[in-house]
Amino acid sequence: MSKIELIAPTLFGIESVTANEIRSLGYDDVKVEDGKVTFSGDIAAICKSNLWLRTAERIYIKVGEFTATTFDQLFEGVKSLPWEEWIPENGQFPVDGYSLKSKLFSVPDCQSIVKKAVVERLKKKYKREWFEENGPVYKIKFSLMKDKAILMIDTSGEGLHKRGYRAVSNVAPLRETLASAMIMLSYWRYDRPLIDPFCGSGTIPIEAALIGANMAPGLYRQFSSERWRQIPKKLWTDVRNEAFDLIKKDVKLNISGYDADEDAVKLSIDNAKKAGVSDYVRFSKRSLKDLKTDDKYGIIICNPPYGERMGELKEVEKLYREMGKVFSKLDTWSYYIITSHENFEKLFGRDASKRRKLYNGMIKTTYYQYFGPRPPKK
Repeated sequence: MSKIELIAPTLFGIESVTANEIRSLGYDDVKVEDGKVTFSGDIAAICKSNLWLRTAERIYIKVGEFTATTFDQLFEGVKSLPWEEWIPENGQFPVDGYSLKSKLFSVPDCQSIVKKAVVERLKKKYKREWFEENGPVYKIKFSLMKDKAILMIDTSGEGLHKRGYRAVSNVAPLRETLASAMIMLSYWRYDRPLIDPFCGSGTIPIEAALIGANMAPGLYRQFSSERWRQIPKKLWTDVRNEAFDLIKKDVKLNISGYDADEDAVKLSIDNAKKAGVSDYVRFSKRSLKDLKTDDKYGIIICNPPYGERMGELKEVEKLYREMGKVFSKLDTWSYYIITSHENFEKLFGRDASKRRKLYNGMIKTTYYQYFGPRPPKK
């Protein structure tokens, strides 16, 4: 099994960020599409991409693709794929998927047919009529898009945004993968100050600390493919040990998270401890009006309230006006703000240097980027 085709699904708008991450891991055969990045690698690529990718949602093995406009075509297409290369005799293989703009639109029917077709294929290989399915999990994922079927196996288990440090969260948390993408799309580097004045459960400062310390985001969690026979346990051990060795333990980071809610601050402190970055980031209670610093050429990255709920809009618009006044006093700083409010720039009092459409869950947002002056060369 020399080359494996892998698919890294992403939130819409950050595909290029994920592609750059994949290239930085040493994989050059990268193809960017809406909501996903496809690449090729050896068996170690499964371990490295799960452990290291900060902005991908999962890692799938692509088993095959074909056109399917009838249930017969779907059945025969799935049956023709080499499932036995991955799924052992006792493997669990639940099926999940979706259909968009395709003649086969009933997802439950497609699920049933995919399952039956895989069973038929495995019957031929293992010479048995019934499978106990009590071993490792090889979750099958199908996508039907404009009558093209893509069949995949999930190597991750829980989504990659679940780093393992945020067991409890406050209301409407920012997904870790999106927070990382926002940081990577900014001009922040480990030697520059960073502040999140609406830190919530601490996601942006914690993800920045993980990046600044070069700590793999998947270091303290497990993946479903760790139980697979195809991947030697020693390979997982070696990849993890390498990741531990690459942590910049002596790096000095100036990262702060503030929130007016004391419970949010306590939650952020606890999450930073769980993430192993409490030495790199500071959290404290502070309202927006009290935001000030003597640091120069820093970066603000934040996810303020959007005003999505009834009765909140006027308060949020007042907050955006205050943000414009407070941030403008930090005249050497750059600001990066995500919100779904379409009149944000008018309320903030300044047009953004650059805008980027991103999705925060199902909410369509804009990432407003305000570029400050470059710091003097050292």
